[in-house]
Amino acid sequence: MSFPAIHRVVTGHAADGRAIIASEGPLPSVVEIAAIPGTVFHEVWSTAGAPASVDNGADPTLGALKLPPPKHGTRIRFVDIPPDTAEFLAHGAAKMKDAFAQIGDEQASTVKAHSPHPLMHRTESVDYGVVIEGEMTLVLDDSEVLLRPGSVVVQRGTNHAWANRSGRPCRMLFVLVDGAYEPAIAQALHHREGTPS
Repeated sequence: MSFPAIHRVVTGHAADGRAIIASEGPLPSVVEIAAIPGTVFHEVWSTAGAPASVDNGADPTLGALKLPPPKHGTRIRFVDIPPDTAEFLAHGAAKMKDAFAQIGDEQASTVKAHSPHPLMHRTESVDYGVVIEGEMTLVLDDSEVLLRPGSVVVQRGTNHAWANRSGRPCRMLFVLVDGAYEPAIAQALHHREGTPS
C-alpha cells in the first residue's frame, strides 16, 4: 500500500505586497530511512526563531534531514511508518544509532536492552502527532494507547515510540515545536538516566 504524494502550496508576497503563490507541487525532500525500510519522512516546512520570520526566504526543507525542530522554531512533516516485523522487533535496536544519525539526532534514541520497543526516543520539544491513515500504537515507558485516524497525540518531550502492529502502513502528520524541559522534569530525567543534572 502506498500513500498519495503530498501536494504543497507555499505562499509569499510580491514587491507591492500582493499575495502570490511562491511554489506549488510535490515536496522536494522525501527521504526513506535506510535502517528502517519503509519509513519515509516527507518534509513540509520549518521555521527558525520566534516569532517566525514572515518573508519570501528560501525553502527550509532543502538542507540535511533533521529530526528536531530548529532552536526556537517549528517543523512540520508527514511520516509513513511500515508495520513492525518480527525481525525488526528482535534486532531493530542495533540499527537505531544509524537510523537516528540519518535524521540528524543520534542522541534522541533512548533504546536499551529492556526498552518496550526498538524505536524508543525523546526530543526536547512539544510534538503534535495526528494519525492521517492507518493505525498506530503510542508506546511510553509504562503504557500504550491505540491510535486511529483522527487521533491526536500531544507529545511533551516524553520517552516514546510509534509501534505499527496493524499489518499495514500508517501515515502520520507531525508538527514539532522546540521546547525546554521545566527544571524539575529535567532533573528527574537526568537522575533517571544516571547523568549529572
